[in-house]
Parts: sequence; structure tokens; C-alpha cells
Amino acid sequence: MRTEPLCGASPLLVPGDPYSVMVLLQGYAEPEGVGDAVRADGSVTLVLPQTRGPASSHRESPRGVAAQRPALEEAALLGALAGQGVAPGDVTLVVGTHGHSDHIGNLGLFPGAALLVSHDFCLPGGRYLPHGLGEGQPLRLGPGLEVWATPGHGGQRDVSVVVAGTALGTVVVAGDVFERDGDEDSWQALSEDPAAQERSRKRVLVVADVVVPGHGPPFRVLREASQPETEGGGNSQQEPVVGDEEPALH
Repeated sequence: MRTEPLCGASPLLVPGDPYSVMVLLQGYAEPEGVGDAVRADGSVTLVLPQTRGPASSHRESPRGVAAQRPALEEAALLGALAGQGVAPGDVTLVVGTHGHSDHIGNLGLFPGAALLVSHDFCLPGGRYLPHGLGEGQPLRLGPGLEVWATPGHGGQRDVSVVVAGTALGTVVVAGDVFERDGDEDSWQALSEDPAAQERSRKRVLVVADVVVPGHGPPFRVLREASQPETEGGGNSQQEPVVGDEEPALH
């Protein structure tokens, strides 16, 4: 198994049926100034309940939009949404993968949306709904659209959004389960429960074809296929599986 960046500038659209995934804003985490100061913001991803055309040409306002992890920079978020013809009132559900401020700083922009922050699922008006995330059961939001418990980074209540059926396979919006592609040397220092997060990372990599991390561009997960045994016995060398040319993403 190996990973590679998913090329394309934001907004980056992965079309699908019945849900498309659009990485609206890529998160980042950068040292700033002296000492240990860091400037950071979480990724913002839209899950759209229909197949859309290229983002650069689509301006029609869709209903039933699910937004993941609002950014701290309010103007940037509102501008990115407006660029897709989406107003805050069009958003019906906001999922915050965990409770850190760089991922939930703009929840107030969506007063009419249901909120799922970690394991708290609240409808407008303050009505909280039960679910089985605490027992490891997925929360099904629609066909091929689920929320999974992926504990570790922020403790025991982190979640990820899993979207099956896209043109690139299964997309997992993973919050800070993955900080970025190639974070193997750094994620443990930021984790409240590294053992749990290691299990979550392995679980995500088993199912994901694309991962949207918390603080970097999305990346693809490429798996190697086992080859038949050679005539003389033993296993032949494995070669990476290469699919058709990646569709143009905008």
C-alpha cells in the first residue's frame, strides 16, 4: 500500500452517485514566528447529494448540502461557499470531526443546520438524537454515506465521514486522524490516544481510496495486488495496481 497526492487546486470535485465530494478549502498547519507557535486551520469539505458538473462552471444553489469542518477564517469560508452557489442556509448538516477550535470555529454560520460534533448529534432547536457511535456503530446518513467513530487525535469521540460510490471509489473525510499525507513522523505528538489513533488510521486505510486529511491536500490510497505463485513455488513480486487515467478535477 502506498499513498500519493490527489492533484488539483481547490475547490476539488470528486463526482459520485448519489453523493459527490468537494474539497472546498484545504487545511494547513505552519510554524509561525518564534517558539512553538503554529498557524493552522482545518479542511472544509462539502458532500453534495447529487452529481455536479465542474465546480468552475456550476453556480446553481443546491439544497441538502452537508458541510464538514468549518474553517476559522469566516470570510474565506463564506467566499468559497458563495463561489459554488451555496449560501449558509442551504447547508442542512455540519459535521465537526472533533472539538478543536480550528475545526468548529464557524458553527454559528449555520444556525439552521443540524450539528454533529464528535458524538453530539443535535437538530436545530436543541433536540439531541441517539446513535451508536460510542459503541462503534456507524451512523448512516444516506446510501453510501456514513459517519464512523475514529478515536485518537482528540480523545475517544472523534469521527470521520465515509462517502462510497464516487468516481475515485470511497472517500474518507478523516479530520485529524491524518494530519496530512506523509505524516508518519509527526501525528503521534499531537494525539491524545496514539494507540486508538493508530487503529483508526489502519481502519481508514483499509476502506479509503481517497483520504481528506485535516491539514493538507487530499491523497489517494493505492494498493498492491498479490500475483499468482510462480511455477517453482514461492510468491512472485507484487506490482502496484494502476487504474484508468484520473478524471479531470476542478
